[in-house]
Amino acid sequence: MRQVLLIEDEANIAEALRFILSRDGWAVSVVADGALALAEVARLRPDLVILDSMLPGMSGLEILTALRADPLHEDLPILMLTAKGQLRDREAAERAGVSAFMSKPFDNSEIRALVRELLGA
Repeated sequence: MRQVLLIEDEANIAEALRFILSRDGWAVSVVADGALALAEVARLRPDLVILDSMLPGMSGLEILTALRADPLHEDLPILMLTAKGQLRDREAAERAGVSAFMSKPFDNSEIRALVRELLGA
């Protein structure tokens, strides 16, 4: 089973995404604290990371930058899902190496399709 790590501090969004993606057959783990995210990526070795930009402990952009600097995770698909959808936020994520960017609120069918695309499923 393919593993998705969701780094999201809003419980309602995390639960909705877990439900949507697990219905499609993905194993979904959630971490709510940015400071714990890198250790969780190393422990789980997920096939995909869905990353919020505003997190306690460490921002999504800091996490993304750290993952891209690590040769073990430089090719890991990372979807940034954020309420901060301004152009400058998208450009900063793209410069840091994000695989895809989606603004909240999101459409369930769109996120499911994007996850399938990022995982080649």
